[in-house]
Amino acid sequence: MCECGKEKMASLQEPWLLENGNLKGSSKEIRHGRTAHNMSSSSLRKKSDLTLVSKVRYGRLRQFLTNIQEVILGTKLSVLFPAIPLAVVAECHGFGRPWVFALSLLGLIPLAERVSFLTEQIACYTSPAVGGLLNATCGNATELIIAIFALSQYKIELVKYSLLGSILSNLLLVLGTSLFCGGIANLRKEQKYDRRQADVNSLLLLLGLLCHSLPLLFRMTGEFTAVTADPTLQLSRASSIVMLIAYLSYLIFQLLTHRQLFEAQEESEDDEDGLSEEAPVIGFWSGLIWLVGMTAAISLLSEYVVETIEDVSGSWGISVSFISIILLPIVGNAPEHAGAIIFAFKNKLDISLGVALGSATQVSMFVVPLSVIVAWIMGIKMDLNFSLLETGSLALSTVAIAFTLQDGTSHYMKGLILLLLYIVIGTCFFVSTTPPNQVNITNSGTKITIDTIFGT
Repeated sequence: MCECGKEKMASLQEPWLLENGNLKGSSKEIRHGRTAHNMSSSSLRKKSDLTLVSKVRYGRLRQFLTNIQEVILGTKLSVLFPAIPLAVVAECHGFGRPWVFALSLLGLIPLAERVSFLTEQIACYTSPAVGGLLNATCGNATELIIAIFALSQYKIELVKYSLLGSILSNLLLVLGTSLFCGGIANLRKEQKYDRRQADVNSLLLLLGLLCHSLPLLFRMTGEFTAVTADPTLQLSRASSIVMLIAYLSYLIFQLLTHRQLFEAQEESEDDEDGLSEEAPVIGFWSGLIWLVGMTAAISLLSEYVVETIEDVSGSWGISVSFISIILLPIVGNAPEHAGAIIFAFKNKLDISLGVALGSATQVSMFVVPLSVIVAWIMGIKMDLNFSLLETGSLALSTVAIAFTLQDGTSHYMKGLILLLLYIVIGTCFFVSTTPPNQVNITNSGTKITIDTIFGT
């Protein structure tokens, strides 16, 4: 390559690579901060063509256009970005509520993938531990934002439904589809994965299941009077603190003390298919600004979803529980779901397992207890009692996953069984409706539920 060509290529990279000074660490160190979630999302990205942008003379304008090229057009899901302004227009001009709901869901798909991309870009400028922590905490930002908006409107059941749906979707739908597609595509190959990561995630899921089951059992064995509500709430808040401590310990285990368990397969995958860690394409401050903007857009669309979900339920004739547990997680987590399936086709089950189990663990052990703590701060009485049907579905799913992953090998039959389990659970919530004897009463600014079955 001639000298002028080299200078031109350097001019395309230096403005944003040096925007915040030199990078911290080598590419080997940057790789430490990556998670399976980020690797999965990277399968939906596409290389940007900066030929036209490089011809712009003004440095600031060239950098701005480059950022737009990388952030907005650097994903295969860029065709869904128009749904964001369309959702705003539909809300402002009083279009039908189902239109606002559907457009908001479509707009959340590319935003969720771009948040993962931006957190990975920012993580490149930090230490490996900080980068991994950033990736781990921002992986399910969409679910957390939707939960916070639902709590602000005292829709506690919606929060529980959506978070439970996210766990079930990752455990049964994502993992089941990955194992099934991977088994079909690799019929003549032996499919193996590292059990050590799966064992850690399974233990955390079992701990989360215990913390979800105890408030339900406590209520079922009590006398169901107004006095028994406070102990159940106190138990839920104490359990939430324990779950957050466990999740923090998991992050220390994953990012510091036993980091090699979560990096060994990643490095081998990079060697095979050339998925080596590349230098960041945007600067630290640019990435931070874009991340704030994307988070604001997610917040706006999440507010639309929360406000319209009940109207959509009545318009479509579908229960709120089905929309929250089945539809929301499928659409909201579509990018990472697609990435997990793509890697399963390539017989990279460690990444697929990292995406499915990692996301389920994050929601169960971080987002759910954090929602309880946030509700506590807001003066809202949210507990971990997800009712008998929801808790039973979670328990059976967790046990099924534990049995599925116990031998370290996989085939398409395991994936098929998990998918059938998800279909049965989805059918259950599709035919279920809110009991007519369950009413909501607002008392001192807090919405509480009184179940007339027990005569309270």
